[in-house]
Amino acid sequence: MFDIMKIEEKETAMKSEQLYAMSFAKLYPAYTAKALRKGKSIDEVNQIIMWLTGYSPTQLSQILDNQTNLREFFDKAPCLHPNRELIMGSICGVKISEIEDPLMKNIRYLDKLIDELANGKPMVKILRK
Repeated sequence: MFDIMKIEEKETAMKSEQLYAMSFAKLYPAYTAKALRKGKSIDEVNQIIMWLTGYSPTQLSQILDNQTNLREFFDKAPCLHPNRELIMGSICGVKISEIEDPLMKNIRYLDKLIDELANGKPMVKILRK
């Protein structure tokens, strides 16, 4: 049993590392497509990303052009918004509050915000104002 737990932990860590190495530019179209399908705009998606990370429009454009990976995207974020910790709920069946890895938590915060946008939540509430 002990060995099975170690194997599962290693597999989970490997999957996380694969996600962290993925370029943000590869994930971005999924975010925008989800918003557009629900009648929302790319500007709203960008507003959410910039609110969460502190990136400017120019910086966000450079990140997309440079194929910056998710680890660097969040590690180099100018200012992760302090109100991101007010984001609650589940994403992919996992409660955000139970995620221990700070990088995975930030990724899931962004996923949750995009879901809220797609589900019609007002931007004022999405941005925790």
